[in-house]
Amino acid sequence: MAVWDPGLFHNGAMTAARPPKADTAPRLPKAPRAVRSDDTAQRAPKASRLVKERGILTEAESHFAQFGFEGASLENIAAAIGLSRHNLLYYFPSKEALYQRVLDDVLTQWLEGMEDLSHSDDPQQALRRYIRAKLRYSRERPNGAKVFTKEVIAGAPRYGKAITERVAPLLKTEVRTFERWAREGRIAKVNFTHLMFIIWSVTQAYAEQEAQFALLLGKPALTERDYAKAEELICRMVVKALEPEATAQDDSAPETD
Repeated sequence: MAVWDPGLFHNGAMTAARPPKADTAPRLPKAPRAVRSDDTAQRAPKASRLVKERGILTEAESHFAQFGFEGASLENIAAAIGLSRHNLLYYFPSKEALYQRVLDDVLTQWLEGMEDLSHSDDPQQALRRYIRAKLRYSRERPNGAKVFTKEVIAGAPRYGKAITERVAPLLKTEVRTFERWAREGRIAKVNFTHLMFIIWSVTQAYAEQEAQFALLLGKPALTERDYAKAEELICRMVVKALEPEATAQDDSAPETD
């Protein structure tokens, strides 16, 4: 018995039901999206770009050390390494960005030495290594110290936040390390925050004032032997000041600002 289907009628006339069209074409899987070379470049900079950036940073460090932020120009930095100002801006979008990167690199190198200091159990050897490293930075990278010093002398208008955020936590860690050594009787208790300030100042002076020191020594530049003599004397003064026998009578007084 046939079943009545209203879909078979159109305008009162009966029509034959049309069978659905057969899908004879096979469906092929979509090809995966090809990975473009520039996608990979965004994830990992090419070695050639890193080399170019390093060349720009080295030249910029020299210009900022000599002329300061205001006096240095992107045109002169670029020309010194055979680039146009436009090409330099491809790597660093502004003078501020380039200046910030130079200071970041300098500070990162310095902070590595501070981290090593807190990982030692021998106060004298740790301090000797730290002072040696600081003097080596002054000898091998004097322009970095000069850029940093110019920024700080100006009141750190462009890098104060980074100094607070990056240096302050490590300095507190170092002070806690010194305080532990003092409690264990390994060193005398002094104002350890100012001890670090003094070490920074005296070691960086061999970069900032290298020209003056060389003039007074009657030579065109400081030699490796000059730095070795400075290291020996600085280490002797610091280690002597921290000898437990030299502890002051009021060594139990808390550290004050």
